[in-house]
Amino acid sequence: MSAPAAESTSIDPRRISGIVIGASAGGVDALSVLLPALQRQATVPVFVVLHLPRDRPSLLADIFASKCALPCREAQDKEPVVPGTIYFAPPDYHLLLDRGPGAWPHLALSADALVNFSRPAIDVLFESAADIYGECLLGIVLTGGNHDGAAGLKAIHEAQGQTIVQDPADAQLSFMPEAALATVTPSAVMSLAQIARLLSGL
Repeated sequence: MSAPAAESTSIDPRRISGIVIGASAGGVDALSVLLPALQRQATVPVFVVLHLPRDRPSLLADIFASKCALPCREAQDKEPVVPGTIYFAPPDYHLLLDRGPGAWPHLALSADALVNFSRPAIDVLFESAADIYGECLLGIVLTGGNHDGAAGLKAIHEAQGQTIVQDPADAQLSFMPEAALATVTPSAVMSLAQIARLLSGL
């Protein structure tokens, strides 16, 4: 499925209170373009699911800590969300958002069954975040080789949140963006460079 690569003006950065990003194959390279674009003064929390080997520790927080202006952490169960922080789902656990006590959402980890052959799964994060942030959520689906993220992006759309799909022509593997585009009409279809420019303005 093809999609236009022109940058959309329909994304309203003023509405964004939380960002969820999902990626699979090629995701480390894609995230290396996007996450460093976030400026130190950004107050939006960012939650990332990247499909990982379930039997090995993740080094994502360490890898990106030296590249990003915002602090990077591996998500911990029942941890309150801190604004202006990038959270990575740990291997072999689904990452979810929960209302929890207090004013801020809390993180939750689950060892429930694989979703789309994955744990962590993008759909699980996106759907739980849509329940918490509603119209103030931005969901981004990047490169990958399966359809994880498509249903989650639809949930964000139905909650009146904003959605971006990486231009399949710009993706290392186009299957995941194409699956998302076959499921929902996003707010924007953008290249990595265009998404990075948007994030840098937050």
